[in-house]
Parts: sequence; structure tokens; C-alpha cells
Amino acid sequence: MNLAALQAELRRTLPHARLVASDLPGVPELRLWLLDPDNLDQAFSSEETRRILEDPPYWGFCWGSGLALARWILDHPEVVRGKRILDFGSGSGVVALACSLAGATSSIACDLDPQARLACQLNAELNALPLNYAGDFFTQSDPVDLIVAADVLYDADNRFFLDLFVQRADAVLLADSRVRDLRHPGYRRDCILEGRTWPDLGEPAEFRQVSLYRATTGA
Repeated sequence: MNLAALQAELRRTLPHARLVASDLPGVPELRLWLLDPDNLDQAFSSEETRRILEDPPYWGFCWGSGLALARWILDHPEVVRGKRILDFGSGSGVVALACSLAGATSSIACDLDPQARLACQLNAELNALPLNYAGDFFTQSDPVDLIVAADVLYDADNRFFLDLFVQRADAVLLADSRVRDLRHPGYRRDCILEGRTWPDLGEPAEFRQVSLYRATTGA
């Protein structure tokens, strides 16, 4: 379980790609192992494009919604301080790390993808921050006070998780750049945040506007 192992996984998809320890725009408190931007400044072969679409190394990016939610948490540490947090679909782990840095009692990076969990571990080591790890949300039994999630609604089939989140925790924070007006019982939009995926994918300006939704169960 080391950087070389994660590099090897990345090169199964992009043979010439590499991970570099990267500063994050707008979140100078954290660094992540992310794809080298030079790897994206090239024409991909049809075979590479197929592999990227079939098995994208999403954990090698810090997606705009995660970056925006991490910044918001670091600006509002009282929301997570002293609480048990689960970061659903953690990816690179940026939100889980922000929670840990902001004073969470425990911060769980939860992701089904073993490569994503490895990325989270390496990023925790890079930042000298404690994280816990979980694979399947449904088998995670540790009690949590707050569930955080970024960019999990890109697939409409994932919306059933919204009800599960409020059954599991006292509160939920959800950041999404693709869902402008979430209409789901118990959830309300708090504000619009600025988010930018890094390395930069040249996303349209509309996808740099991140909606922050909140749900409170009162449990």
C-alpha cells in the first residue's frame, strides 16, 4: 500500500501518467497526490480514451465540488469540530481531510473503490492528518454525527442515498455542481460556492458554481 502501487494502477489506464504532490487552488492548507497536469495536455489515443471512459482515475483529481466543500468546512470549523464525520464517495479524500484538519473527532473516508481508499491514505500521510477508512457504506457501523458528500448526484440513481443519509446521521452537507435545484424532502440549499476541478479540466463556468445543501434530522 504505497505511492508506487497507486502509480501502477494509474498507468493501467494512462501508461505515461504520473501523480504529483499538488497544491490546491483556494485551499492552501492541504496538498494531494493528483495527476500531473502535463499528462492532460496531450492527445489521447482511441484506446486510452476507451480506458479513461471505462475506468476513470477519478481519485487522481480534486473535483470542484469537493474543493469547494473543503474550503467551506475550513472556513466554518465549528460545523465539524468534535464530531464524528463520514465522507461518502470520498475520492481523493479532500473533504475528509478538511474535516480532520478542522477538528473532527473522527473522519471516515468512505469509498467503494480500493484505489480511492489508497489515494485517501496517501493523501492523509502527505498532510500528516488522521483518517479512518471504509469501503461499503452499508456495512459501516461506526456511529457518525455528520455525513458529507460532494458530487454524488451525477447519477440520478444515487438519489436514494439522500434518505439513507438522514436516517444515519444527525445532519448532512451535500455539495454538487451539477444539481442546481435539488428538490428532496428535508434538504435545502444554503448557498452557492465557487469550485474548480484540479488539475484543471477546462470545465464550463456553470460547473464552477457549486450548490451547498443541508439536511438536519434533529435526532
